[in-house]
Amino acid sequence: MENELNLLSTKQGFNAALRHFKVVSRFVSEMAEGNNLADLINESLDEGEIEKHQVRAILNALAVDKFGYDFKSHNIYNTISKIDKLVGEISRWNNIDFIFAYYNPEDELVVINPKIETQWESVLPLIPGELAVIYASASNVDDKSLSNLAISDFLSLLYGKSVKPKKEYLGEEEKPVSKEQVHEETPVLRRRATPRYSVQVTNELFHNGNVEAWKKIIESYKTKYPDLDVRIWYENERINDINALFKWGKVKHGGLIFFSVVGENIKDVSKLQRYLFEGASPRFEAFLKGGIGKVLDLF
Repeated sequence: MENELNLLSTKQGFNAALRHFKVVSRFVSEMAEGNNLADLINESLDEGEIEKHQVRAILNALAVDKFGYDFKSHNIYNTISKIDKLVGEISRWNNIDFIFAYYNPEDELVVINPKIETQWESVLPLIPGELAVIYASASNVDDKSLSNLAISDFLSLLYGKSVKPKKEYLGEEEKPVSKEQVHEETPVLRRRATPRYSVQVTNELFHNGNVEAWKKIIESYKTKYPDLDVRIWYENERINDINALFKWGKVKHGGLIFFSVVGENIKDVSKLQRYLFEGASPRFEAFLKGGIGKVLDLF
């Protein structure tokens, strides 16, 4: 039987485990004070205190084992790109704390506080067949089934249905906060991924010239912003090699290719979308000028 404590047998492993336990211990105290675990996790990811591979263990240890959140696994069955109705409703449910965990097409686990609209930008659109897990905890109530009912209502709202909230969800109404207080007190949440933006192919075929144009455009963007990554999707499949879009021979006039930008301090996404649109059009040759190995100055 393999020794489960092998990780602790080296200095590097012991120190990594110690850092993990310190962060988790702090999360326990902060959750007891009413902080949302997804907010804590994402802040620590941004600060470099934890890495993505730790998220799953933290979520299970704290949300499930320690604080006893109810949860439900759910396979998305419709494409979901709008969540304003959901956020507008559940943000009023002060007695229910939610965590939304989503496994994106790269099988990366992303957790968000679903009451904060900007955090949804890292997961939208939700694609049919992908896995989500909704966690809920009800406070200040004796009804232990309330959190499961809240999860069911959450899912109804997620698909655009109307829900009559139970008074037990609402709790005490929070005092209104002025715009000046929001600006001063609310921490800025860094986006780690934009939504997926579409680019329509207007050339008769997304051929080798369009592929090379896209390579040049993305190279220029990443040269300007080396900490950002551009991800490409076609038919809900991640495209790691842009050449595949031409080799498949599937992307014809009118087809849609999607992209998103991942990283912190994301900039110039609209300009990138405009250039990619031009690169997918009959005007792609404008991006093929210049010497071999020369990076275009587009951004």
